[in-house]
Amino acid sequence: MRKKTVFFRGISVLLVLFFLWWVFALPRPLFNLPLATVIEDSQGNLLSAQIASDGQWRFPSVDSLPIKFQVCLRVFEDRRFWQHPGVDFRALIRASRQNIRSGRIVSGASTISMQVIRLSKGNPPRTIGHKILEILLAVRLEVAYSKKDILQYWADNAPFGGNVVGIEAASWRYYGKAATLLSWAEAATLAVLPNSPALIHPGRNREALTQKRNRLLANLVALGELDQQSYELAISEPLPGAPLPLPSLAPHLLQHIRATNGPGRWVVSIDGRLQQRLIRLAQQQQQRLAGNGIHNLAVLIMNTESGQVIAYLGNISTLSKEHSPQVDLIQAPRSPGSLLKPLLYSLAVQQGVILPQELLPDIPSVFGGFRPENFHESYAGAVPANRALARSLNIPFVHLLKNYGVAPFHNALQAWQFDHITQAPDHYGLSLILGGCEVSLWQATAWYSSLGRLLLHQQAYQGQYDPEDWRLPDYLARQQTAPAPSLQNAPGQIGAGAAWATIQALENLERPDSEGDWEAFSSSNQMAWKTGTSFGFRDAWAVGLDPDYTIGVWVGNADGEGRPGLVGVQAAAPLLFAARQLLPRSSNGWFETPFNDLTPAVVCHQSGMLARAYCPADSVLMPVRLSGGQLCNLHELIHLDQDKLRVNQQCLKQTETSHPTAWFVLPSLQAYYYRQHHPAYMPLPPWRNNCRPTSEDTPRMQWIYPTQTTRINIPRNWQGEAEAVIFSVAHRQSDAIIHWHLDGQYIATTRQLHTLELQPSPGTHQLSLVDQDGQRLTRKIIIEE
Repeated sequence: MRKKTVFFRGISVLLVLFFLWWVFALPRPLFNLPLATVIEDSQGNLLSAQIASDGQWRFPSVDSLPIKFQVCLRVFEDRRFWQHPGVDFRALIRASRQNIRSGRIVSGASTISMQVIRLSKGNPPRTIGHKILEILLAVRLEVAYSKKDILQYWADNAPFGGNVVGIEAASWRYYGKAATLLSWAEAATLAVLPNSPALIHPGRNREALTQKRNRLLANLVALGELDQQSYELAISEPLPGAPLPLPSLAPHLLQHIRATNGPGRWVVSIDGRLQQRLIRLAQQQQQRLAGNGIHNLAVLIMNTESGQVIAYLGNISTLSKEHSPQVDLIQAPRSPGSLLKPLLYSLAVQQGVILPQELLPDIPSVFGGFRPENFHESYAGAVPANRALARSLNIPFVHLLKNYGVAPFHNALQAWQFDHITQAPDHYGLSLILGGCEVSLWQATAWYSSLGRLLLHQQAYQGQYDPEDWRLPDYLARQQTAPAPSLQNAPGQIGAGAAWATIQALENLERPDSEGDWEAFSSSNQMAWKTGTSFGFRDAWAVGLDPDYTIGVWVGNADGEGRPGLVGVQAAAPLLFAARQLLPRSSNGWFETPFNDLTPAVVCHQSGMLARAYCPADSVLMPVRLSGGQLCNLHELIHLDQDKLRVNQQCLKQTETSHPTAWFVLPSLQAYYYRQHHPAYMPLPPWRNNCRPTSEDTPRMQWIYPTQTTRINIPRNWQGEAEAVIFSVAHRQSDAIIHWHLDGQYIATTRQLHTLELQPSPGTHQLSLVDQDGQRLTRKIIIEE
């Protein structure tokens, strides 16, 4: 009795242990194999794919298995799949009898569930022990998962020849389409293929594969799954040939997604047909540019309001390896040239540092050791800020950055997620506005899109602001409705008025070409746009936007090689406008004027500053700023006698009257260049002989070179001989006479054009200039060998 008790207790323990093992025997997850990275466009079409890390084309699972393939698989592998609990005992008994009679294995009885277990174990040797294990775990599989899940596991992990795993990869590799589009013949071929995957390769016994497929199709007819006509059409279809290359329409977006999100199946917002058209356009443009040694380009197209990417061309992927086609130039940090000028302009307008039409200096300038030049090395003297932006003049924007502050601008860029700007503000200095930093096309296009999005939302948000309007592009297709925006009354760094002023300045469809002429770009779509060219002609940029789309273009060489003619207006702008032609015409008109963030203002017609009482004035709409603008300081209220000569109270007779007149007066150096472009500009009238000012607020003379106390190296020709140093000065009066003195000794007199060649000896000297009215200008110079 006691032995029986011990025996039954032992059996009970074994059964409990067996049950516990059986419950926890399945691994979690069932399959833990590396996956390929797959991206599909907004319509579910395959854009690009990258093989799994183990070298297998193993696609991530799809939501549902195609019906045709399900039917073919069940009829071929496991007809009673829907009825049995994981093991088909009838088939097992039948196969055992046949194998015993033959003395070898001639028939199998593996169900789909058993095959899933076998696949999950890595296809172990076919032994009795492993077969028993498969049977036990197949039942456990049926308890844990639905029949639908088990079919999906099989379809995702079955071998289909070579390094092709799973129905989705097989469908694309052998038929070049998604599994949902397979015909009956194609579905039958793939259903029988895992049974003998080697038969798929050309040169093998493909007749055997054809026979297997056709037998399956005949069985489908016998079971009523397929009609006779469809059967006859199906058996006439040929087998697939060699594996097909997978689509590669967005390889750079694929590598970006794999790096940031990891392997898997990603549905992106890309428009597949637009992507194909953009690739063809880019290849045509690249062939044109290649004649000048320019080999790489990138284009990013976004929906302005949603911020979603609808086309992503990171490079010309068909280039030879020497031109680095694998480099994603949408994400690569590059020098932006002038592309950041609208950012500074919008900030300066928002904070009242300038008004849109306010004059900025455009004169030879030196800031410490930094000497900026305009692209065409010419000067306008003074130019309205919005015109300086439209013409992308460098010197006015360096002056603007100096007034605004490098540190505040640097902080704003970092807040706008320009995360390649990693050094302290002093590291960049004033060169920050001329491309002395690095940004990516991804970041730059995002800013311009955000600018447009802010304006588009002003009416819907009733003048409030959504901080999320300023964001990086989004490339993943969104299935859920976006949450309601969290609105606030105060804008972020810029408001709608400043954004509107920036868009207005960028609307001009003229830009200077490399020869300094003005080139007009025709476009059927109104667009605000900006170009950029980096130092050394290494990067050409163009970014444009309208209420529907924002497009960013970069052109250059991936290795940073500069090329003549690699400028934004010539290399990138044509591609920008050609890309816009691929898109529908704008259906939203243009950006609406944000009256809620604009206020009437009276500005000086000539200076663009807030008008004084005596200024010629214009009434305009100006952005509501955080602080007021500056009153005009470029108009002097002077008094003229009847001969149009200047007078003052000290020299007027009691019987005389004077006429107060507002006179537009620029600083001497600005006036020198300004009047070259504005013949109507008149210097101040001369004083009457018996009248002399006690002092003048605006200097009559101003140095062009040298601009400050400086060390000057003696220039030498190619033979090493010393040459003269050229000194130049500007006078407010165009007909002025200037007498030149070096170290107290008279040396020359100049009229109208005040430029002089001197060869002072090495050492310290003082250069003194005296005009016809006795006004004096001096400069200390140090001449070095």
